[in-house]
This record gives sequence, C-alpha cells and structure tokens, in this order.
Amino acid sequence: MRAMIVKEFRELGRDRRTLAMVVLLPVVLLVIFGYAANFSVEHISTAVIGNNAGSVTDRLPDLFDVTEDVSGTDPVELLRSDQVDVVIDTDTTPMTAYVDGSALFVAQSVQVATGNSGGLLRAEVLFNPDLSTSWVLVPAIAGLVMALIGTIITSIGLVREKETGTIEQLAVLPIRPSAVIIGKIAPYFVLALFDITVVTLLGLSLFDVPFNGPIWVYALGAALFLLAVLGFGVLASTLADTTGQAIQTAMFFMFPQILLSGMIFPLEAMPWGVRWIGYGLPLTYFIKVAHGVLLRGAGFGDLWPSLLILAAMAVIILSVAILRFGASLAPHQRHQAGTTGKHVAARRAA
Repeated sequence: MRAMIVKEFRELGRDRRTLAMVVLLPVVLLVIFGYAANFSVEHISTAVIGNNAGSVTDRLPDLFDVTEDVSGTDPVELLRSDQVDVVIDTDTTPMTAYVDGSALFVAQSVQVATGNSGGLLRAEVLFNPDLSTSWVLVPAIAGLVMALIGTIITSIGLVREKETGTIEQLAVLPIRPSAVIIGKIAPYFVLALFDITVVTLLGLSLFDVPFNGPIWVYALGAALFLLAVLGFGVLASTLADTTGQAIQTAMFFMFPQILLSGMIFPLEAMPWGVRWIGYGLPLTYFIKVAHGVLLRGAGFGDLWPSLLILAAMAVIILSVAILRFGASLAPHQRHQAGTTGKHVAARRAA
C-alpha cells in the first residue's frame, strides 16, 4: 500500500495540469466569490429628465449615480437603448423612477430605495414588471448552453484527434490550419445553434418569456458569441494532450464566464477590477443582446456596441486559436516529413 501511495503522488507530480487545477482552482474560486458574490448594488447609472431636473439631483438618494451623457427624454427609449439603468422623471408627483426590469438586482435595489425615500420617489418597472427571475435567466442559460458546447465539447473533439493519432493525418493535408479549424468546428456551430433554438423556444413556451425584438439581431448575437467560444474551445485543445486535460483547461475558460458575466452576480455590484474582467468576457455581451432583444425589444441601433464587441472578440480569439493550432501541428508535420524522407531513402537504397 505504501508503494502505491508513493506511486500516486509521483504520478500526480508529473501531471502538472491536474496539480495546478487542484492547487489554483480553490484559490481562484475563493477570490472570485469573495469579490464578485455581492447582490447589493450601491451605484446605479441614472438619467434625470423633466423641467425640474436641475433642482432635484442633490435630493436623490446616493444610490442614483446621475449622468448627463444621455440623448433623448423618453424613459422607455433611454432604457431600451441601455444608456442608463434608471430614468427619473421630475414632472410627476411623486417623481417616477423608471427602471429596467431585465436588470433584476438593479430593479430590486431601486424599489427598496424608492420605498425608503419618504414619498419623494415611486418606482415603475419596465420590460419585466413582475421581476420574473425566469425571464432574466432563460436568455442567459441559452448563452451558457452555447458556451458549454463551444468550449468543452469542441476541445474534447479536437483533443480526441491527438489521442487517436489522426492529428498526424491532419498535419499532412495540403490545406491551411484555418481550413482545418473551420471543418472541425462547423458541426459544433450547427449543433449549438440548434440547441439555442430549442432552449429559446422552450423558454418562450414554458416560462412565457417574451420575444419583443427582431429575431435576426438575436441570431446575429448568438452566431458572433458562438464563434468566440468556439475559439476558446480550440485554444483549450492546443493546451491539452488528453480528454481529461481538455476538460480541465476548458473549465478555466468557463468559470469566469459563469461567475463574472452578470449571469449570477450583478456587474454593478462588483469592484471595478473584477468588473473589468467581466467586461472582457463574451457571455457578458451576449446576455446584453439577449435581454435587449427578448425583454426590451431593442434593435440593431440599440445593441450595435455589444454586437461590435462580440465581433471583435470572435475575430481576435479565433485568430489566436488558429495560430496556436497551426503551431501545434508543426511538430507532427516535421515528424511526418522525417518519416516520409526515411521511407524514400530506404526505397532508393534498395
């Protein structure tokens, strides 16, 4: 038994990826949960409109972070275009705080603040008046399904080429690495689009989630997001040699997406350092697009910044993934070339 225990410790020491996962993952999760696990929103982007806008700003609770950088005076349009989270109309009595119901925790914080304002404010929730959790979660879950397929399943499929030895066959094909990648990820792209269609339709039918915006904007956001997470899957496959290592590596890409994208914890409640990590994740922007289209009825003109960021992320991540994949094929190409050269030399000698 002692020899077996020593042997297992030695094997664990050789498997640096597993050892790093065991040591680093608890630390990473502790840091993320310690800083990100906060449902209390303390500062909310707010626009103040109406004839008395200039005179009431100082009387508002500290929760409302008033911004002057807005265009328009229609509360619905200001919220639909995601310029602010709250619009306060000073021309009503009491003043009305219009809040976006797709930002669940923001809306709840506004309701508490207006309830404690001594009659100064009343809250009116738009786009999700009942603050239905399922309305907010279903679009995010659709993105999570795509992330799982794009990252974990894709990385496993590509690493299987290494385990079965077929990676050497790919290495000698007279095509570019980018063409190999496109051929490998195309089935997963189609599968993920099918799954998001199923999840969205089930959400509409089972949970009465509305679909108020143009379907093509939603489809465009899904396609761009999927290309980005497929790039993560390809990257994970280049860093792993076995299926187990591929899953471990893919999970490192998945955990931040789940915890820091605003899917579980509101971005507005996170410290700035952690929040900026969230701003660098594709799922953050797909959730913005999904909530915008389904709940707020937003169109391309409202959501183009998020779509542009998703497109940029897809291009950058896929480009890095293709370069990494091409570099991982190089040793197999050299090995195959050397083997072919030996066979040719042997035939000539014979």
